[in-house]
Amino acid sequence: MEEKVLEEFKNNAKNVLQALQRDFQGIRTNRPNPALLEGLKISYYDQLVPLKQVGTTSIELPRNILIQVWDKEAVSGVLKAIEASDLGVSVSAEGMIVRVSLPELSQERRGEIIKHVKKVTESYRIQIRNFRDEANKAIQNKEAEGDLAEDEKFKLKDMIQEETDRTNKEIEKLLEAKLSEVKS
Repeated sequence: MEEKVLEEFKNNAKNVLQALQRDFQGIRTNRPNPALLEGLKISYYDQLVPLKQVGTTSIELPRNILIQVWDKEAVSGVLKAIEASDLGVSVSAEGMIVRVSLPELSQERRGEIIKHVKKVTESYRIQIRNFRDEANKAIQNKEAEGDLAEDEKFKLKDMIQEETDRTNKEIEKLLEAKLSEVKS
């Protein structure tokens, strides 16, 4: 029983870390990253579809993202979606290719991005705390039902806390890496 609670917590923690990594990929830095555009929905024949369904993205150094659109009817939808986003980029079309230019980040914009990164990170820390609390409640309930001895309860709670601390250290590493990326 105790392995089930611990494994469920570990799986939840792993999923939180993966989600944080995905979120961080979509946050703008000075380097171009196709994941920056991943969440955009494009109006295509009166349907909202993800960008990856209408074209492929690639990087053109130093600060451009190229989108090779497969259908010329989708080019205007791609342009409008990028312009409507709050990414702070300029966009132009050259035939079936859409070029997204990332301007140099100003100090003010870097500050805004850093605040946003910290806010996102804190929301994931809260998720970890909530999962820890759920696991501890499940342990408490098992002890109350007589399925778990008191020594096992404390041992299991310690294991959950160790995993929480390990996950928070991983979150901190991801945060530091992202902050240094934004600052550079």
